[in-house]
Amino acid sequence: MSEPRRIRLLIADDEHLIRGALEALLGLEPDIEVVASADNGVTAAELALATQPDICLLDLEMPRADGLEAAARILATVNTRVIIVTRHARPGVLRRALASKVSGFVPKSTAAEDLAHVIRDVAAGKRYIDPEIAATALTAERCPLTDRELDALRYSRSTTSVAQIAEALHLAPGTVRNYLSSAMMKLDAVSRHDAAEKAWQQGWI
Repeated sequence: MSEPRRIRLLIADDEHLIRGALEALLGLEPDIEVVASADNGVTAAELALATQPDICLLDLEMPRADGLEAAARILATVNTRVIIVTRHARPGVLRRALASKVSGFVPKSTAAEDLAHVIRDVAAGKRYIDPEIAATALTAERCPLTDRELDALRYSRSTTSVAQIAEALHLAPGTVRNYLSSAMMKLDAVSRHDAAEKAWQQGWI
């Protein structure tokens, strides 16, 4: 009788020690095969397309493209399922993850044995959300900002000038200033950078 097919797994985490530990521990599972690993979201998306894994295990906070951005890229081009791993479960992030069709959401404190069970469940078509993360998301306040205000704040975290934000969003600088002012007022922020930080802490951007 032939062996059952193993779950092909891609792991992406910019912390080399954690990624190495996950590769080693999950690779010991008889029904899981680690087929690729990456230290950023862009490379993860490229490797997913090249290796066609069954499951992609993505760290939320990664350079070049975060876990949710990488998930969106991967799910648009590869028939796979995504599990997000995070150290800081900011409230709004879970809602964004569910909107992007992520199948699993677990904290980094999850033991490798438990993570293997989650991987098996997700590979079988189930969805797994860590109960504590789910509870935090349910009690979190709703985002008062519009999509355009969120876009302007998102670029404010990495862009220095209003002109650059306007260029990135294909908007007039005056329009961007209006969005930023409105967001600052709603969040009771002293500057656009303060507003962006508050929105990031809530997981809205």
